[in-house]
Amino acid sequence: MTAISVSRTITAGRHQLVNVRQRTLLVAKQRVLLILLLFSVLAACALIRLAILGLFEPAIGRSRGVAEALLPARGDIVDRNGVPLARAFHAYSLWYNPDALGGGTPLVKSPGEVAAALVRVFPDMDVKEVTARLASGKPGYLRRRILPEHANRIHELGEPALEFPREDERFYPQGSMAAHVLGFVSADGQGKVGMEQVFNEKLTDPMSRGTPAVLSIDSRVQGALEDELGRGMHLSNAKGAAGIVLDVDTGEVLALASLPAFNPNRIDKANTPNIFNRVTNQVYELGSTFKPITVASALDAGTVADLGKRYQASRPLSIGGFQIRDSHALGASLNVPEALIHSSNIVTAQIADELGGERLNVTMRSLGFDERPYIELPARGFPLWPKGKWSRITTMTVSYGHGIAVTPMHLASAYAALVNGGIWRPATLKKLKPGAAPAGRRVFKASTSARMRQLLRMIVVHGTGKKADAPGFRVGGKTGSAEKPGAGGYRHSSLVSTFAAAFPMDRPRYVVIAMLDEPKGTAATFGQRTAAWNAAPVVSRVVPRIGPLLDIMPDETRDVDISDLRPLIPGEAGG
Repeated sequence: MTAISVSRTITAGRHQLVNVRQRTLLVAKQRVLLILLLFSVLAACALIRLAILGLFEPAIGRSRGVAEALLPARGDIVDRNGVPLARAFHAYSLWYNPDALGGGTPLVKSPGEVAAALVRVFPDMDVKEVTARLASGKPGYLRRRILPEHANRIHELGEPALEFPREDERFYPQGSMAAHVLGFVSADGQGKVGMEQVFNEKLTDPMSRGTPAVLSIDSRVQGALEDELGRGMHLSNAKGAAGIVLDVDTGEVLALASLPAFNPNRIDKANTPNIFNRVTNQVYELGSTFKPITVASALDAGTVADLGKRYQASRPLSIGGFQIRDSHALGASLNVPEALIHSSNIVTAQIADELGGERLNVTMRSLGFDERPYIELPARGFPLWPKGKWSRITTMTVSYGHGIAVTPMHLASAYAALVNGGIWRPATLKKLKPGAAPAGRRVFKASTSARMRQLLRMIVVHGTGKKADAPGFRVGGKTGSAEKPGAGGYRHSSLVSTFAAAFPMDRPRYVVIAMLDEPKGTAATFGQRTAAWNAAPVVSRVVPRIGPLLDIMPDETRDVDISDLRPLIPGEAGG
């Protein structure tokens, strides 16, 4: 073979090798493009599917989509400022599964040994109770809501029958605060008792549970009210307490407390009796707190046209074999301001007698005293309302808060109408938008409301409400101390002590109710059980704490003008 032939052969081989490489690269590129195309198609399908799941699936009720899966298992509840009051989170539980090993012996160690080990992790557990539970061989929860470190410690025991299912749990970060407002969530995921029950559908609906349910409650005000009510209970050795802070112009409840409270994070035998709500579910004869309502009704009707008119106060009133008395001698006669300042049953009964049962009945009905309180909570007590046409004695006793029983919630709404210009509005635990307050209904004339603001302030400045005063906040209000009814008559040893207040009286913004259930005479109350000595001081401590939080600063240069009434009260009342 010549040199030229060899060269041609080598050149042809090189061209063939280049062609092979080019074809190989082309095939590789085609394969890459095909793979990219397939990935693009798959990605587009996935995006379309995600869009269908996120946008349409919740609405047509199919299996839970991605958008729903990102939502909490149950919506949050927050206060009016966005502070979390109830939240959903994932937690471990401790479950006993005796069939974990397929039958036979459910535990590696004895029930007593396992129970003792569990008590070392959870010191509040009862070792005998847990031992019996394990020995019974019945599956069930041993503990709800345990921490991961607890689960790790129990796992180290090497007991397969102790399992840790991960579940959706409800958590109340403020503990027992506002428990009677919130309620709780039962083991089956249903809201109970409070706003958890009211909002249950909203909190569980995939279309709305991503937006928190907003309450009218202010957690700062709620905390202050509960704190001072608890202190009042302790100082007077009372068995219970109730309190409300209510916006007089909108009906929004800023705080609602019933003590003793319960912890919604843990509903057990010890907590269960405290679930009962004294504010909205229990009715009480609220005594002399009704007297300003009677006077306002008489002013409106014109039966009291002259506040200086004097009524005899030295002799009990004998009506149908029943005698109306005062707790102590208050003088030969009293005018209307003096009757309120000294809290005279005798004079108030005479004012009601002149007014008449029919007109007083209409006033009480207009204030909602003949029906359950207007509030969203499920637990709402029905008042004890005198039936039929009110007799003369019924009219007189109702005038000073006996023979009729309502909830503290009723009283708060009534006092709002007394001081806000005469308009009654339903109370609400839902935060209202600005300008969205209900129109309500007129109960008292605006002029009557203005006069009542003066009289309520005078009770605090000169009368039985002195211990409710808070310098600079212009508090007005009325004491009420009523014996509890029982079998065979009233129980002289059991009182309900209430102070119904509003502030500031030159431009009322809020009503504050403080009630103590069966207070005792203690050293702190100078041996006294009446509202002037125990409930009134609670108000005097609450108002300075909540006023600045509600943009009401103390100002001792301002007050409601009572100069035209001062000549009618030459002396001052005792406590």
